[in-house]
Amino acid sequence: MAHTDNEILEGLAEIVNEETGVATEDVQLDKSFTDDLDIDSISMMTIVVNAEEKFDVRIPDEEVKNLATVGDAVKFIAGAQS
Repeated sequence: MAHTDNEILEGLAEIVNEETGVATEDVQLDKSFTDDLDIDSISMMTIVVNAEEKFDVRIPDEEVKNLATVGDAVKFIAGAQS
């Protein structure tokens, strides 16, 4: 079942909150994972694994470096599920 962009954003916000303690309302499309949300590489990998499981998609390691913002991740996940 394909998720809407908003559902993906909400799901990512929950995952980020659980992993890092960042408030879900701070996880917005224009926010950088590293600069704005202060997420380190180890936490980012955990977030990726949890997102893969939650949204039933595969995010290859070489793609993770291209996911600079929350919006990048939402766009990738939305495209990967179709």
